Amino acid sequence: MTVASERHTELRHQDADIRARASRVIPGGMYGHMLANEHTLPPSYPQFYDRGEGALTWDVDGNRYIDFMCAFGPMLLGYRNPRVDAAVAAQLAIGDTLTGPSPRMVEFAELLTATIAHADWAMFAKNGTDATSAGVRIARAATGRSKFLKAAVAYHGANDWFTPRAAGVTAEDRANIVEFEYNDVASLEAALTEHAGDVAAIIVTPFRHDSFVAQEAVDPEFARAARRLATAHGAALLLDEVRTGFRLDVSGAWESLGVRPDLTAFSKALANGHPISALVGVDALRAAASEVYVTGSFWYSAVPMAAGIATVTEAVAQDAPRVIRDAGLRFKTGLEAQARAAGMPLELTGPVQMPLMIFADDVHKKRAFAFTDAAIRRGVLLHPWHNMFLSTAHTPEVVDDALARTQDAFDELASLDL
Repeated sequence: MTVASERHTELRHQDADIRARASRVIPGGMYGHMLANEHTLPPSYPQFYDRGEGALTWDVDGNRYIDFMCAFGPMLLGYRNPRVDAAVAAQLAIGDTLTGPSPRMVEFAELLTATIAHADWAMFAKNGTDATSAGVRIARAATGRSKFLKAAVAYHGANDWFTPRAAGVTAEDRANIVEFEYNDVASLEAALTEHAGDVAAIIVTPFRHDSFVAQEAVDPEFARAARRLATAHGAALLLDEVRTGFRLDVSGAWESLGVRPDLTAFSKALANGHPISALVGVDALRAAASEVYVTGSFWYSAVPMAAGIATVTEAVAQDAPRVIRDAGLRFKTGLEAQARAAGMPLELTGPVQMPLMIFADDVHKKRAFAFTDAAIRRGVLLHPWHNMFLSTAHTPEVVDDALARTQDAFDELASLDL
């Protein structure tokens, strides 16, 4: 079957029906980063999905996609990874959410502290916001201070401190946030100096991955300065690896730079789609971590921990960052070459494992939206303004199949007046 003959129909009867039902029972029909409507994404973007397998997903209308979103990051090893699924089935057969945690909790903590270079202990929750929030609270408990520093725009979760939308948030909720410019040592130093003696933590991502703009690699000198300045000011350095965890380096994203944080937040890929997050930290913060009260009835469930053990074990055994890096480089090289040949140069910015598309001279994202639309109709699920994700299931054959389809999408784009 040719690529062109697999072009998807623009009629999405099941998706449209479920959207209509959702609009009656879910505020806005959908919310958060999962919202897919005419204001946020191209018209071909499905809202509801039916199943996944490896690097593929199917929407509720039966359209198949080579998925470069990986559920917005959780699928590190691909959908329905057999080793993870086997671990889940075995644990589910004996118990999941019990009156207390299972031994899987201790086993998972042992695995993380053995794998992540700076980790002496681990705590578990459900999502990335839980982990980043707990990290800030532990830093405050340890230091007795109020302020925390974050890069301007940077997203660290959806609680009152971090949410990018101010609806329902008071000024008091944001009063202790101090912003600096990512990769700007002078800006970070100035923020620390201005609030000297009251900074509990610096929270920062391994690289700048704000939506809509080109991703930016961390300057090694900035990373080292963040470590040095945090130590000098008696503040904790909290690395937010919610998006990056186990895709860049299984030992820690800044380990290759010689920079070890005091705390690191993980979620997304930690259990290959099963709901769990983790905060790991150094011994110096162990006492404070034992003092803060953070909990949830589902935080101790055994099945996600069994999935996490299987996922991290497999990620280390495969060297998942290397496998995904190779796939990402193949995709980046091919897509950028196609764009140049079509006279529509683009750059896949950031690490190749989780790239973001930036077309030249496309301030209003018209070309990005049109290309994403054309690619989706040919069975390749991309995103026009958020970083994408690859997994170990994106084999060379899968990537090459995707590139054959995106070539057809560029051919269509060349005929449009954008």
